[in-house]
Amino acid sequence: MKQTSNAIRFETRVPLKEVMRHNPTTISSGATVAKAAASMCHDDVGSCIVLQHNLPVGIVTEQDINCKVVAKDLKPSTVHVNEIMSTPLITVSAEKTVGDAAHMMVTHKVRRLPVVDDHKKVIGIVTVRDLLTVSNELNELLTDLIEINREEIVEQGICSRCSQMSDDLKRVDSVLLCPRCREEDNIT
Repeated sequence: MKQTSNAIRFETRVPLKEVMRHNPTTISSGATVAKAAASMCHDDVGSCIVLQHNLPVGIVTEQDINCKVVAKDLKPSTVHVNEIMSTPLITVSAEKTVGDAAHMMVTHKVRRLPVVDDHKKVIGIVTVRDLLTVSNELNELLTDLIEINREEIVEQGICSRCSQMSDDLKRVDSVLLCPRCREEDNIT
């Protein structure tokens, strides 16, 4: 459990600018939903950040289009993104950490956070999926490090090969070996 706690603490300190996706899909607040959908399809993403005077004011997601346009049988070419966008927009600074972003997502119940610079201009986006990808990669690395360190642990018990009692067992390839069996295998 302690290792899990350390893993979580380690993962959350990763700078957000290391995991964010650069050049997110953006669209003007006066554009149509049809144009937003075409941009999302072209970029293979699930959202567009809505800009007004080059500053982020909202976000349009696939869910917004489905629930606020398609489900109401509205014509996407006649509805503007500023009519259906989610606002106010929750943004995060690139200087924050993965932990900060995850906390903001939970607090505000959002799955995407536009990343902004000091002038509030959009420079990236981070999603729940991005955070989970980083989390999985770091957990695999930590698991490997734990396994490497486990091989160094000296234990007392019965040698897996010769069945003799020893108080100097070392784990080698998932088995415990006494000094004599390690010597036979040229393992120190």
